[in-house]
Amino acid sequence: MRIWYQSFTDPEADRPYFSRLGGYLRTVSGPGCDVQLFGIQPGVAQAHPISEFRCAAQVIVNALAAAEEGYDAFVIGHFQEPGLAEARSAAGIPVLGLGEAAMLHACTLGRKIGLLATGPALVPSLEDQVVRLGLERRVAAIRTLNPRAGQFNRAFDDEGAYRSLRDAFTAQAEAMLDLGVDVIIPAGGYPMLLFTREQSFAVGGAVVLDGLPVAVAAAETAVRLGLLNGTAASRRAAYARPSAEAVAQFRRAFPAGPLRSGE
Repeated sequence: MRIWYQSFTDPEADRPYFSRLGGYLRTVSGPGCDVQLFGIQPGVAQAHPISEFRCAAQVIVNALAAAEEGYDAFVIGHFQEPGLAEARSAAGIPVLGLGEAAMLHACTLGRKIGLLATGPALVPSLEDQVVRLGLERRVAAIRTLNPRAGQFNRAFDDEGAYRSLRDAFTAQAEAMLDLGVDVIIPAGGYPMLLFTREQSFAVGGAVVLDGLPVAVAAAETAVRLGLLNGTAASRRAAYARPSAEAVAQFRRAFPAGPLRSGE
């Protein structure tokens, strides 16, 4: 089984994160599953809808490429997962999203969910995402961290930077407990990967969910179900396949850029 994992980070500019992410994904995949990490250049350096739109177009291009190159599934490893619906409809393989997989799995772990974003600019897109998934009654709070520029990358090697981010995360998580939150999701690949060093991480009894292995496992499960009994995305309405002409027009408008691999 081969899975294309699509990060929205730049393999060179975000090397501390990117190299660790590739290694971690290989440790959480099942036997016989090869997870290949790809980035985007330039990545999403600053959260803004125009950057998300740019990367979404590249995601759709890459999802089509993944299907053609024989990958079995495609994972959008950006929590807000722009382009998810379009890629899922266009590609003939399972397409999973980090945010969707994490939040849906969180519903099996507790009753109320809290999201911790990496910055205030991401809150509107997270709110839209919650509505799109129909989880308004399950996601009880969205709070934010405000890391300094480059602090996440430094925190992988600098213990002081790590402790500072962990303390800030814990403080924001504790503020959600009075709302009944019992599952807390770091809403981004950076904090998810950073906190993998914490075994059975919890804040005040609330589970802190690492969505990275959840997304990989969801992709593996989707592939296995397809082989088992043909289970696949419904093509009736929301994820109806586009015509060959529509795909050709899209590709002319958004030519494939250089693929940035984690290898």
